[in-house]
Amino acid sequence: MLNKFTNLFSFIMLYPMFWVVSRLNFYLLFKLSDFLFYIFYYIIRYRRETVRHNLTLVFPEKSKKEIKNLELKTYRNLTDVILESIKFINMTENEVKERFQFKNIEVLKELEKTNQDLIVMCGHYASWEWVFILDRFVKYDIYGVYKKLSNPYFDKVIKKSRSKFNGKLISTKEAIPRIGKNTKSKDLCLYGFASDQTPKLKRAFHWGKFMNVHVPIHTGAEMLAKKYNLAIAFLSVEKIKRGYYMTTFEKITTTPRDYKDFEISDLFIKKVEKQIIEAPEFYTWTHKRWKHKDKAPSKEL
Repeated sequence: MLNKFTNLFSFIMLYPMFWVVSRLNFYLLFKLSDFLFYIFYYIIRYRRETVRHNLTLVFPEKSKKEIKNLELKTYRNLTDVILESIKFINMTENEVKERFQFKNIEVLKELEKTNQDLIVMCGHYASWEWVFILDRFVKYDIYGVYKKLSNPYFDKVIKKSRSKFNGKLISTKEAIPRIGKNTKSKDLCLYGFASDQTPKLKRAFHWGKFMNVHVPIHTGAEMLAKKYNLAIAFLSVEKIKRGYYMTTFEKITTTPRDYKDFEISDLFIKKVEKQIIEAPEFYTWTHKRWKHKDKAPSKEL
């Protein structure tokens, strides 16, 4: 009961501010982002130890000055992405189309011809929040697989926001039964998986190198693709400038069962690595992606 009250109180206090932010024009939005950068980095020091640890771990060759510069760029991008996510609540279709573009949508058009449902894998890189506009360009019914928010009131807002372009959010627990059910229908479905984060140790079926560090690798998308014979594509996002993104699709396979176990997952991780190496400041370094690095079973070493 207390937890329910706390969630409701938090929602009542914060949602009006979110709504006001969502109504700001982009000039004011990024002015606010500049201000929040100083709050996040210098005042509350939001996860600074985690970010510095991650950067130092995966870039041992960089100097302290280089790491500090990357930290600053990371937090400037972080506050942009947070506010862009809130802005999405009140963005029009034309606004999103202008700012989140697809370089080679024909890749998905060709995959539609296979009449297979599709998994699109991506990393927590740049911004992926506006990708639901993809509904206006393809025949697929679009589902985003996400981790349900602990506050049910904010969770409802997020699901409503993402559904305005006909997309649907399904929790990780809902994903397996939903995909199984959808494969029996005649509708083409697309499932978005951000699969670069660390799985729980008890669900770590595969270990491999990510940014040259031995860690558990998410394999859920690959397992589902093989179980239901789903096609797989990779989505990379490039930040052109503040508030503008260009995305590129790359077909991975239409025959996932032809691959050895975990081969697709390793291939995906290599593609995320390539993005990070090219422009590391756009990766989400605030996550504890490498926290299990010293916990691999002896058979995995």
